[in-house]
Order: sequence, then C-alpha cells, then structure tokens
Amino acid sequence: MLRRLVQLYVGLGLYGLSTAMFIRSDLGVDPWDVFHLGVALQLGMSIGTVIILIGAAVLLLWVPLRQWPGLGTISNVICIGLAADATMALIPELTSLPLRIALLVAGIVVNAIATGMYIGAGFGPGPRDGLMTGIHARLGWSIRSVRTSIEVSVLLIGIMLGGSFGVGTVLYALTIGPLIQICLPWFRQKPQVQKIPQPEQVV
Repeated sequence: MLRRLVQLYVGLGLYGLSTAMFIRSDLGVDPWDVFHLGVALQLGMSIGTVIILIGAAVLLLWVPLRQWPGLGTISNVICIGLAADATMALIPELTSLPLRIALLVAGIVVNAIATGMYIGAGFGPGPRDGLMTGIHARLGWSIRSVRTSIEVSVLLIGIMLGGSFGVGTVLYALTIGPLIQICLPWFRQKPQVQKIPQPEQVV
C-alpha cells in the first residue's frame, strides 16, 4: 500500500511538472491544457487553479453516469494543479528554440511516465478518463469515439478561448498513446503471491 501511494503521488507530481514543461516550451500543449490555458486567459487565473476547478466540474458529470471516484481520482483533481503552479514558478520562460524543443519532447516523455505511474498505482482513474469510461459504459459508444469526441471538443473550445495550440499539440496526440503503452507495464502493481511453505522432507 505504501509503495502504491508513493507511486500515485509521485506520478501526479510529475504530471503537473509535464504540464509546466509544455507551457514553457511555448510550442503547443495537449488538448485538455489548450482548454485550461484558454479558460485561465479569459478568467485571469493561474493554470493550476483552472486545472483544479475544471477537474472538479468534470467530476460532477460522473454523478449521472453513476461513476464513483477513488483516492486517485480526488488526488488527481487537486495535486496536478498544485504541482503545475509550483513548477511554473521554477521553470523560466525560454527564448532558445532548441531548448524549447527539448523541453517539449522531455515533457511528453515525463507525461507518459507520470500517466503510467498514477494509473498503475490502481487508485482509480482521473476525472477526465473516468468521464470517458462512464460515457462508454452508459451509452455503449466505443472508447475511441468517446475519447476523440471529448478531446476534439475541448481542443476547439480552448483554441477559441485563446489557448496555446501548436506543433506540440500534434506531436503529443501522435506519440502519447504508444508511450503510455510502453510505460504502463513498468508501474502496474501486481498482487504479492505468498509462497506456501513446503513440509520438510523426512530422511
């Protein structure tokens, strides 16, 4: 249990770090963060505050879908936003294009590792992933259709609100799935199997 908890919170912290890395690269962020940045720009709030508020709002959509949050779900809502704001204060704005590209690529890798860690800990999905699986379970739509519809919707709304869309957004969309598929088995917790002691042989 302790190992799973540590893995959960380290993963969520790294996810917030990856969000700050995307933003500081200034080459485009993932679809949900395009939306978060657009809302933050319109409301004059920090990105972390918006991530927390949007996460809580999405969690309310679980109610009609009869989804139940786990510890990981609630922690996701709070910790990623706090970590994003904290690391935004630590990472300076960059002007060098090679450094920005390196930060973007590193951010995608960190995001995949973070996702593998918090999902692999087994404390429940994040609010956005839970919305996807809830719609799938209640309406019978395919996971691919639900995921695509949600991501495209938040991306378009985010762009209209002034969120940061760019080559990084496209690169994230193309690479994050395969990278998570690689990373998730590294962190998926397996139940411990206790060995049954064998009787001593009689000589």
